[in-house]
Amino acid sequence: MPINELASADFIDVYLIPWSIKFASAIAIFVIGRWVAKIILRIAKKVMRKSRLDEMLIHFVSNILYTLLLAVVVLATLEQLGVNTISAIAILGAAGLAIGLALQSSLSNFASGVMLIIFRPFNVGDFVDAGGTSGTVERISLFNTVMRTGDNREIIVPNGQIYDGTIINYSARSTRRIDMVFGIGYEDDIKKARNLIMDEIKKDGRILADPEPAISVAELADNSVNLDVRPWVNSDDYWGVRSDLLENVKTSFDANGISIPYPQRDVHMKQA
Repeated sequence: MPINELASADFIDVYLIPWSIKFASAIAIFVIGRWVAKIILRIAKKVMRKSRLDEMLIHFVSNILYTLLLAVVVLATLEQLGVNTISAIAILGAAGLAIGLALQSSLSNFASGVMLIIFRPFNVGDFVDAGGTSGTVERISLFNTVMRTGDNREIIVPNGQIYDGTIINYSARSTRRIDMVFGIGYEDDIKKARNLIMDEIKKDGRILADPEPAISVAELADNSVNLDVRPWVNSDDYWGVRSDLLENVKTSFDANGISIPYPQRDVHMKQA
């Protein structure tokens, strides 16, 4: 057999055929691996939807899961081709650590966003006091929450600032109690003032009979006798009832001779 033909046969036997087998195996691993990853992803989505997780969280977790599965498939493919994947993993790990340190604040907001979506201390449309801001929640994303204030300003609050602080959800319950204080003069009749306030409460059909409204003497202050007034209303009626009751009680007091005193001092002059 000529030398050239012998060399060609050795090349085919030693290099071409083994590399062809490796390459075909690598392609098969990649194709089958992607197919298996999609099946796992489909099953994971069904499980998460049955758990009634937020759709945005499902989408995000699905993307991360698919990326991780695809990375495993790629590493298995490279391993089949004879590539040293240990060095690649070490490089990716070092790069991930550096990126994590650089984006520490963003990752904290992301983690808080995931917790807010999972545990749902508030929902879109709720009026909350969170992260030092009061407003109606318009959107909850993985990194921040968008609120709308009463004067129609849009405020974007980082999720880390919300989750690390106190959250007050005014819309979490169907009913709320209105806490009000009315001051009357020391010379005024307490029972008369109480009856006038109760009459105004009974006139407003938005005020609930159960729990029963409460009126009590709260304090003998420096300039007035303060009465605590605590009616219950549906949460949606809170501000309207509060405003109307303040106006109606003031009008009733004026019409019936009940004074609402203001801070004052008596000055006594002594003749030297």
